[in-house]
Amino acid sequence: MTVASPSKTGNVTIGSLQLESGKVLQDVSLAYERSGSLDAPVILVCHALTGNQYAVGTDDTPGWWAGLINQGSYIDTNKYQVISFNVLGGCDGSTGPLSENPETGKPYKGDFPFLTIRDMVNAQYEALQRLGITHLKAVLGGSLGGMQVMEWGILYPDMMDVIFPIAATPYLSDYAIAFNNIARVAITSDPNWNNGQYSHDSLPESGLSIARMIGMITYRTDNLFNDRFSREQTETGIGESHKEATYQIESYLNYQGKKIAQRFDPNSYLYLLRAMDSHDIGRGRGGWQQALSLIRSPIVAIGFEGDLLYPPSKLELLTNEANQRGGKADFHKVNTRFGHDGFLVEFENWGNLIQNQLNE
Repeated sequence: MTVASPSKTGNVTIGSLQLESGKVLQDVSLAYERSGSLDAPVILVCHALTGNQYAVGTDDTPGWWAGLINQGSYIDTNKYQVISFNVLGGCDGSTGPLSENPETGKPYKGDFPFLTIRDMVNAQYEALQRLGITHLKAVLGGSLGGMQVMEWGILYPDMMDVIFPIAATPYLSDYAIAFNNIARVAITSDPNWNNGQYSHDSLPESGLSIARMIGMITYRTDNLFNDRFSREQTETGIGESHKEATYQIESYLNYQGKKIAQRFDPNSYLYLLRAMDSHDIGRGRGGWQQALSLIRSPIVAIGFEGDLLYPPSKLELLTNEANQRGGKADFHKVNTRFGHDGFLVEFENWGNLIQNQLNE
C-alpha cells in the first residue's frame, strides 16, 4: 500500500486558552499532520483515546487510518487536504501533562488542569484559524474522535459541510464510565504513581498496562476473542509457573499492556479518560436532544455491531432525533465481529459510506 506522504507535520501555537473550568492554559501548542494539496478542500480528522496526529503517516510508517485516507482511497488525498491534531492533553507533541508549565518551568505532570471534549475542539478551532483554514469539507473521527466531531457540529455549526460521528454516542454512559474508573484505579494504585508526579525512570507502567488490558476487552467482541484464540495454550503450558501466561489470550493482553506503556504517558491517559467521562452534548444545553438543534450540517453517523461501550442503537437514536428536529441525518450500522474497534479496520465494509457522502 502506498500512502500519501504528509505535506507537513509540525506544531501550531495558539497562545492562551480558557478552559471550561475557568482556568487558563498559557502557550498552548497543538501538533498536527497535514496531507494532500494545501489548496484542496479540508477534512479534519479527530483521533481516539490513544491515537495521535498521524492519521495518514508515510510509506514507511502508515498512520492509524492509512487504510481509509490515501491516494485514490475512500478519502482521496489527491482531492482533499486532510489535517489531524494531537488532542489537547495528549502526549505526542501537543500541550499536555508532559509540557512545561510556564509558571514553574517544570512539566505539569499531575498538576495539569482538567479538560473537556469542548476544550479540545476549541483548541483545534484556534489552531485552524492560525493555519488559515476557515472552512471544512468534513469533520470525522471515531470514539473519542467521534465525541469531538459532535462538539464541532454544535460549537462551530457553520464551519463544515458535513460531520461523521463514528463509534460514539451523544453522551458517555455510566457503563462506560465504570470501565474508565477501573482503569484509573489501576494507574493510581501503581506503586510508582506518586500522585501523578512520577519520574521518567519510574513510570507507573504496571498500572497503565492493566488499564490498557481492561480497555482492550471492551473494544472487541467475545466472538472475535473466542474464535481468534480458541483457548490455545502458550508454550509454557499449564502449571510451570503461575506468573507466566497459560493461554494465548493472556499473552495477547500482556503484550498490548506493555506496548502502550512504552509509548503513552499515564497522566495523559487519565486526563483523556476524564474528558471522555465529561462527554455529554446536552450538558448546559437543555439535554442532548435539544443540543441537536444547534447542528446545521448534515450528520452521517456510523455505528458498529457489538460495540459494548458505544451501542449503535444510541447513534441511530441520535439521527432519528435530529431528523425529527428538522435536521438531515443518516445512520449506518456496520456488521462486524470487531465491535468498537470496527472503526479502525475493515475499511472495505464502510469506507464507501464516507466516500459517497463526500462526492455528493
